[in-house]
Amino acid sequence: MNRMLMFRCVLMCQLLAGLTLSWNCHADDTAQLPLILAHRGGAHEYEENTMEGFQACYERGIRGFETDIRMTKDGVLVLLHDDTLDRTHDASGPVENKLASELNSVRTKQGQSFLLLEEFLQYFEDKPGVYLELEMKTKNKDLYPDARVAEYCQKLHAFAKQYKPAGSDYLFTSFDERPLVTMRQLDADWPTAIIASQPLSEEFIERAKRLQATHIACRITGTSRDMVKKAQELGYKVNGWPGHRVEDYYLAIGLGLDVACTDIPTAIQKTKESLPAPPQK
Repeated sequence: MNRMLMFRCVLMCQLLAGLTLSWNCHADDTAQLPLILAHRGGAHEYEENTMEGFQACYERGIRGFETDIRMTKDGVLVLLHDDTLDRTHDASGPVENKLASELNSVRTKQGQSFLLLEEFLQYFEDKPGVYLELEMKTKNKDLYPDARVAEYCQKLHAFAKQYKPAGSDYLFTSFDERPLVTMRQLDADWPTAIIASQPLSEEFIERAKRLQATHIACRITGTSRDMVKKAQELGYKVNGWPGHRVEDYYLAIGLGLDVACTDIPTAIQKTKESLPAPPQK
């Protein structure tokens, strides 16, 4: 048995023991495993931020999705992660410098159409029970000066409100504090999440309080179970990222996370389905 296989066997044994202990000690809240969040629609399984990825994950039974929102020169909201099109599409430069009509002929590296936010939201409009994170990619202040952030937020909020079905949870998330502040001013009740490339900490929780966020998205590495429990006791939902391996989902379970963000959602869905069911009361 090679070292990696042995590691996985040991980890699985520890996971099963931990689940059994949790089920025996906390019978009222035992069956809740972290929600699988398909990061960019499953970025390591499909082309990221494409309808192919989102649809395939939904049809596989996944109900958590994350995507990235940007705005064209003429104010159309689109799905794109990077500051430029170069890595993912057959075009170059910032999408913020292009008109929406110019994107009609832009394709992904594998030939898929460029995806607009409205098309994406329309797909989920008749699918209640979905948890959707809309990440506001406004951190580059050259592309998004304050005035543009305000316009961006107004349009994003209007679209989300228009297309969100009853029974679904849609979140506005960002590394950038500016759109989070603006969204809270627009809507006192809409859930938001602050994201940071760091483990969960007291400082991180205080930052979430200041921004009146409802969710926290932290790096899974270095985050402790005690800190997750503290945030949850304060009313926060905690999302851990990144998830590149099945072992990352096991860690999410051990930490007691609410959401596990992963680039391999269908692989994690298969793993989740293989875990033992909680004992019957």
